[in-house]
Amino acid sequence: MPTTPEFWLRGPVEGIPPLLMPVAHALLQARKDLHEAAESLSAAELWDQPGGAASVGFHLRHIAGSVDRLFTYAHGEFVRDEQLTALRREGNPRSPPATVTELLVLLDMAIDDAVRSLRRMQQQELLTPRTVGRAKLPSNVLGLLFHAAEHTQRHTGQVITTSKIIRGLARERVAASERLTPRGG
Repeated sequence: MPTTPEFWLRGPVEGIPPLLMPVAHALLQARKDLHEAAESLSAAELWDQPGGAASVGFHLRHIAGSVDRLFTYAHGEFVRDEQLTALRREGNPRSPPATVTELLVLLDMAIDDAVRSLRRMQQQELLTPRTVGRAKLPSNVLGLLFHAAEHTQRHTGQVITTSKIIRGLARERVAASERLTPRGG
């Protein structure tokens, strides 16, 4: 069965300036990988923290929120109160309760917004200085967009790994249960 190449091997994304193509490719690839890794998780698995690792639910919320915040800074704006409230809720499975479907919709909206934003950007603005956070740390538009892409990829890798661990632990529990259950009857 032929596989579809990763986004960076599919050619240009329509309307994206060439220097921003790696950002678009990384975000689109992350979305595909996150759906594949997370969409079959149960609610309990979504918020499980095997070995103390961050939950898949946290990562999904964090990716969506961080992309939104980083693009806000890239546009030269300050993070809004509702974005800060969302940041405080990222790791809490009950604030508000979220299913994997709801979190993937949130993620899709953030990535769709980011790609639309990339289409509106002009290459000549990429080195425009920007500041980050209350401390107003120095960056520029390109730095923020690059960080949004690499930060998303980093958390995507964690989602993939954590999902595999959660599924592996579930298989081990089932196998152990089957060994303890008498056969016949």
